[in-house]
Amino acid sequence: MRSVRHRLIEISRTAKQRGEQAQEKIQSSYEKLMGTTRQVLAQAQSFVAEVASRLKQASTPLGALGLKRGVEQLKHFSQLTERVLEQTQARVIEGNTHFKDKVLSLFEEHTEAIRKGKAAKPTEFGKMVKIQEAEHQIITDYEVFEKRPLDADLLLPSIETQERLLGRVPKVVAADAGFFSRDNQTQAKEKGVEKLSVPNKRTRSRAVWQHQCQRWFKRAQRGSSWSNS
Repeated sequence: MRSVRHRLIEISRTAKQRGEQAQEKIQSSYEKLMGTTRQVLAQAQSFVAEVASRLKQASTPLGALGLKRGVEQLKHFSQLTERVLEQTQARVIEGNTHFKDKVLSLFEEHTEAIRKGKAAKPTEFGKMVKIQEAEHQIITDYEVFEKRPLDADLLLPSIETQERLLGRVPKVVAADAGFFSRDNQTQAKEKGVEKLSVPNKRTRSRAVWQHQCQRWFKRAQRGSSWSNS
């Protein structure tokens, strides 16, 4: 742990510097950190092998259950650690920044990097959750996505879900700007949506901006029926 803490401090301090020497020092620190990680990984794998060959056994039935559970955890985290080592080698040492299926957390390995496009938080980590609400902020549906879809692909299915649950197409639909597309605008009206409050922030049309400045549009946005986080 002392060695790991030392490397982390070393990497953090060097990351603030610029130039080729700083980059070389960061790579050197990562290589040392990876070496320590491989030693711990080898010890875990050795322990698992000793349990499998009965060189290590529990003295009681309850202890045997605890040992079995511990071995399963070691196997699980060993596999994740091997993936982390592989991606660190590729990204930091070899410069491959497009490594697929990155592990961002050992304890929540399903975590994704979500690009939000916000100045303060350009990237967030977790899973995308779509939440649908009816009037008075009553949640009518939600969905957790394994892989983040395009927001715009969710609007029409969400309207259909609302129709299935409540027996009618909603008169007013509001959502974040990410749900906007011209096809969504057209098809939502064809489905019977009377007012669609989904901002189009990329337009330069004065008529569109005036439309989005209407009181009902802004009021619908304040109580947006569909959002994602």
